[in-house]
Amino acid sequence: MTYEQAREELVEVVRKLEAGGTTLEESLALWERGEELATTCQHWLDGARERLTKAQEQKPT
Repeated sequence: MTYEQAREELVEVVRKLEAGGTTLEESLALWERGEELATTCQHWLDGARERLTKAQEQKPT
């Protein structure tokens, strides 16, 4: 899953949770999915940060 896909789905999960009208079980499932998606997004961002840091370290001064 790409960062963009995970972020879009996470936005949708948050929208559903904020809208309410779901059962406790549905809300818990949405929350769990949101946590998974947030972890995926963070993984992508951490990887991008690492790549930028390495590129900056290799840049001649």
